[in-house]
Amino acid sequence: MEHEEFNFDDIMAELQAQLYEDTASRSEPLAEKPQQPRQAPRQVSEPVVQKPSRARRVGRFFARWFIFLALTVLLLAVTLYGAMYVVCKGPSESARDMFVMSVRETSAVGFLAELFFTEEEIAAIENKSDVEEYIETDTSLINIAKPEEKAEEDQEAEQQQGPVADEWGFVDEDGDGIIIDEVKGEGYSGYMMIIQDPSRVIMGSVPKAYGGRGYTVEAMVAEFDAVAGINAGGFEDPDGKGNGSIPNSMVVYDGKVYYEGKGTANGFVGIDSNNILHVAKTISSADVAAKDIRYGVSFGPVLVSNGEACDVGSSGVNPRTAIGQRSDGAILMLVIDGRQVISLGATYQDLVDIFLEYGAVNACNLDGGSSSLMWFEDDYVNNCASVIGIRPVPTTFLVLKEGVEGNE
Repeated sequence: MEHEEFNFDDIMAELQAQLYEDTASRSEPLAEKPQQPRQAPRQVSEPVVQKPSRARRVGRFFARWFIFLALTVLLLAVTLYGAMYVVCKGPSESARDMFVMSVRETSAVGFLAELFFTEEEIAAIENKSDVEEYIETDTSLINIAKPEEKAEEDQEAEQQQGPVADEWGFVDEDGDGIIIDEVKGEGYSGYMMIIQDPSRVIMGSVPKAYGGRGYTVEAMVAEFDAVAGINAGGFEDPDGKGNGSIPNSMVVYDGKVYYEGKGTANGFVGIDSNNILHVAKTISSADVAAKDIRYGVSFGPVLVSNGEACDVGSSGVNPRTAIGQRSDGAILMLVIDGRQVISLGATYQDLVDIFLEYGAVNACNLDGGSSSLMWFEDDYVNNCASVIGIRPVPTTFLVLKEGVEGNE
């Protein structure tokens, strides 16, 4: 038997060939799908956005701010109403009375009391402030010394060491006869003007302008060529829109009586021909003539009478103006700032205490609120409480230049 010879290399090659064929057959696809031509992606056109015009953008801005401000105002109004309701309907009668008196003393916001109380309830609160009649002014309590009658020791002291303090501790540093002292108390601040020579004080008013137009304190000072002044009596002020031209109560100017039929409000203050200041609850034209009153206005209440504190009843907290006189004849003019963070205002009782501290023998409250202003030389001394600016008034008390007397 012949043996067949095997070549190992041939066998390996044959096996590799078979293995390749099997693999190729398994990897062949069952059915080839015809390939579709690839399409370009669809272009989607974006919408064109048109920007709003400049005017429209500005309008939107202001509309948003208006809405914000309106909501803020509404929130503040609700908060304020809630606070007032708590004060008016809360357990404190004194807080209630002070609120009612404060707003009723202000013509522009007097209606606020009517939001919480009836007319009868308001009248009952206001009647608590009724004060008694005042006794007649005792002129003997005022001793006005003429410059030549000044004590020799005072004259010598001034020659040696300059201006000296008066009986109440005040010094006229610049020698102009006017001292302005800052006044401070609990919840209020203001200024007291001391005019050493009462003959320099007159009432500034222009009767021919009554019913036409009022004057600011500054304008009245200029009209009479004065150096200082304060507002004086009240005036017709419907809804807080009066033009300050019509007094709402009796006025005496240069000895002549105006508007007597309107009465004297809650008090009268006048200056006679001897430069003595008189105060009274009421006064008639006959009394004016008998007492030789040259200048006078009505408002009140009287604060100090013949050296004694008056019962002024209850009052609100507001800006104030008042006038008084010391025993040496010096005139005292007071203004108190109000309706401000640093000075809310003063009550009538506060004014009584201030005038007694400054040595007043007689003193009377004048028109206050947004009219309260003091002018000295070239500017207002205090801050005006009015949100609409300086208000005109029909009457003022003025300080003339040195050497000029009011009865000349």
